Order: sequence, then structure tokens, then C-alpha cells
Amino acid sequence: MKQHVIVFLPAHNEEHAIGEVIKQIPRSIHPSVQVSVLVIDDGSTDRTVEVAKKAGANYIYSFDNNQGLGAAVRKGLSYSVELGADIGVMLDADNEYPAWQLADLLEPLFKGEADYVMGSRFKGTIDGMRLHRRLGNYCFTFIQSLLLQRWIYDGQSGMRVFSRQAMEHGEIIHDYNYAQVITLNLVRKGFRVKEVPITYQVRSTGESYIKFKAYLTSVLPAILKEMMRPVHKVSIDYSAHKILPGHITSMVAEKSH
Repeated sequence: MKQHVIVFLPAHNEEHAIGEVIKQIPRSIHPSVQVSVLVIDDGSTDRTVEVAKKAGANYIYSFDNNQGLGAAVRKGLSYSVELGADIGVMLDADNEYPAWQLADLLEPLFKGEADYVMGSRFKGTIDGMRLHRRLGNYCFTFIQSLLLQRWIYDGQSGMRVFSRQAMEHGEIIHDYNYAQVITLNLVRKGFRVKEVPITYQVRSTGESYIKFKAYLTSVLPAILKEMMRPVHKVSIDYSAHKILPGHITSMVAEKSH
């Protein structure tokens, strides 16, 4: 029986980048894996949806108006579960993240080593990242590391993989952003997290969802709120996504760049 992987892209006015991102997502990484693409259109007013369909998106979910990145990721997780995904992959639609590295991020789940995987630019490459973005990432990642009592390298990554249970149990408590609260929530519930090095590339079109002042005033209170909420450990099925070791070798060998 095939594992159904849904790669979902939160997108707001990304007509110039989203088509290339979708085309870079490998669809045939392993005989036991089916890959589909879902776009969460966060109230775009440009041709984002049209371009995504032409590029090969399998599913489109559109908000009537812009609701925020946190809301878009929350819907991406829940809708992926509704569509029958065994594994969900969140990928930014701005072409900053290496869609072709999908197999690398799936591998820890297929080996039974993790339930939640983050693509780490700071364990890979960050060439061209602006200084204020580096400093902001260092700051918020350090806060997460202190709260979780374990070192994290890239807490703001826009490329993440979720087991089905992680999708079902992960909670995002605010609409503006998701990056810190989803990691805090999942790790506190007992899900195993792993970071995989990825290649970062500077976006050349569009503009970021995130504004620095709004980020500070929205994210810090959300982190505090998340840490003050009681959470319950989840009984996790660690073998749910395992593929035989021999198959993993062939999967990695066959991934496209």
C-alpha cells in the first residue's frame, strides 16, 4: 500500500514564484510513495491560483480573504488529513526552499527516526540571507531551544514534514504565524523532531508574509501563551510510515535535483 504524501503550499500573491516551486517538487521519489500538491490560497488577488493549476497542483483551497500564514498552515494540515495524507509537507511558495530535497526530509519518517522534520538552512546553507533575518532567526530559535531544553538550529524554517499523527495533533494558536508554536506544541506532546540540512536561496520575486514589528508583537505573546497551556502526551505509532531499509537507499539514490 502506497504512502500518500501531500505537499501543501501556503500562498498569498505568489504568481511569479509558485509555478516554479510546484514544478520542482519530485513526484516519483519511490515506488511506495504517491506525491500530491495542495495549494492553500490565502486570499490572493493575483494569478496565484491560475498559475498553480497550470503548474500541476492537484488540489486548491482558497480563503475568501487574507487570513495570515498561521491560518493557512493550520488549514494545510487539517485539509491534508481530510484528503487522506499519510504524511504532510509544508513548503513555502516563494521559491526560497529546495523543493527538490523532498526525499531528504521524508527519509527520517521512513526510517522511523522522527515524526516531525524541519529543513534547516543553518545546518545547510544560508548564502545571501540578509543580516536582520539571520539575527531574528538566531533570536527566536534560541528562545525555542531554551524552552524545549534542546538545541534547534532553524526554528523559522519554511519547509517541514509531519506524520499523520503530528498533523492531527499539532495546534497553531494564532493566525499570523506558525513557526515557533507548532514546534513547541508537537515536542511537548512527545513527537520526535529532527532537522535535515537544506539549501537556502534568496527569493527574487514578491514580498514576505512577515513584517518585523508585527512579528515581534504577535509571536512573542503566542510563544508565552503556548508554553502556559497544558498539553497531554500523545500515544505515537512509531512504525506508521516505515519503509524497508533497502527501499530507502533506492529512494535517496533516485531523488531528482
